Parts: sequence; structure tokens; C-alpha cells
Amino acid sequence: MKFGKRIKEQIQESLPEWRDKFLRYKELKNLISSLAPVESIFVGLLNAEIDKFNAFFVEQEEDFIIHHKELQYRIQRLVEKCGHNDEMSRENISEIRKDIVNFHGEMVLLVNYSNINYTGLAKILKKYDKRTRGGLRSPFIQKVLHQPFFKTDLVSRLVREWETTMDAVFPVKVAEAEGYERCAAVTSAAAGEGIFRNTVAALLTMKEMRRGSSTYSAFSLPPLNISDSDNVLRSLHLSSPIPIP
Repeated sequence: MKFGKRIKEQIQESLPEWRDKFLRYKELKNLISSLAPVESIFVGLLNAEIDKFNAFFVEQEEDFIIHHKELQYRIQRLVEKCGHNDEMSRENISEIRKDIVNFHGEMVLLVNYSNINYTGLAKILKKYDKRTRGGLRSPFIQKVLHQPFFKTDLVSRLVREWETTMDAVFPVKVAEAEGYERCAAVTSAAAGEGIFRNTVAALLTMKEMRRGSSTYSAFSLPPLNISDSDNVLRSLHLSSPIPIP
């Protein structure tokens, strides 16, 4: 799949309030195709995009840290109260489980946001260098590697922590943990633009973009660990709107 189509689909599959935060890939591509832009102007446009990525990413990351602490507190309170009122406990467990899965899904979406915007920058710079016969991509990407939006270590750690929490507090039956095709089928049958559908779409895109291939280069993201992908999909079954036999 061509990257222009991929990023368009990802924008459509993302949360509505995120859609204007992605790389303006089509506009930049059209600019390169129509004429050879002045490098200083082109770099200025890219820097404006990076500023947009950073502001959005940092805001989301800060919100995630706050939400992380709030959910930890709610789980602790639930554990303390467990057994005093079984009916209330079941309702609270269901509510917290839903909140955790949604939170987990939003963090996966943010990692994907970082991945796809980085990849878009690398590809648009490659097109620019080809058009101008220049060498802008390598030094510019070196700068990108130090930007806040590219540094997903904290969010990725929180994703893993909540996967562990879901496994420990809300265990999933082994029979419910199946492969990508089954999960995608459940997702496509689900109505609306829920976090379940958005997260699975993001995960599958990350796996596709980060797989090892003959086109892998120094500017490519490392392959996504398949076991990590399986953990995410297995956890997402918790929020499936369709019963899994």
C-alpha cells in the first residue's frame, strides 16, 4: 500500500479530535511535485509540522500520566472494598475494565501517531531529495530523532504495565486470545468509531510499517515485536462489543 493512502486511512481511523494533528503529507507531496521549493521554505514547513507533533504528543503524554495514577488509585480502592458488596464490585470491575482498555487503546494510538508521522517525514524528505538532487533527509532525520514526539519509551512502558495489570486483575481466557485475522473480523463487525476499532487498525498499521523487508533502511523504524502485538490484541478482546465463542 502506498504511504499516501496509508496515512489517509490512519487519519480516518483515528480519534476525531486527533485528525488535524497528523502530517500534511499530501500537501507537502504536491508542493514537491509542482516545483522545486526553496529549501529554507520547505524546512520551515517541516519544522512547523514537528512543532505541531511535539505539542500534541507532550499534551497527550501528560494526560496519560495523570490518568495512569487515577486508574491505579481506583483499582486499589476496588481491591480494598472487594467482598463487601459483590453486586457493586461486579459493576465497578466492569466500569474500570472498560476504562483501562480505552486508556490502553489511546496509548497504542499515540505510539502509532509517532510512528506514522516519523515515517511520513522520512518519505517526504526522500521525495524532496530525489526532486532536488539534494541531501536534506539525513541531517534532518537526525534532528527528528531527538524530538519529543519520537520518544515513545514512556508511553510504551505504560502500555506494557497496563497489559500486565489487565492480565493480573482481569484475566482473559486462552480461548479468547486468537490471531490478527479473527480480531480484525470482530472489529469490522463492530459499529461506530470506538476505541476498539481504532486501536486494532493502528496496531496492524504499526506491524505492517515496522516489519522487516527488502526496503528496510537506516531511516526505517525497527520491526515490531510480534509478541508485543499479540499481547495488545489479546487485551483488546476485553472490550470487544461482540461475544467471542
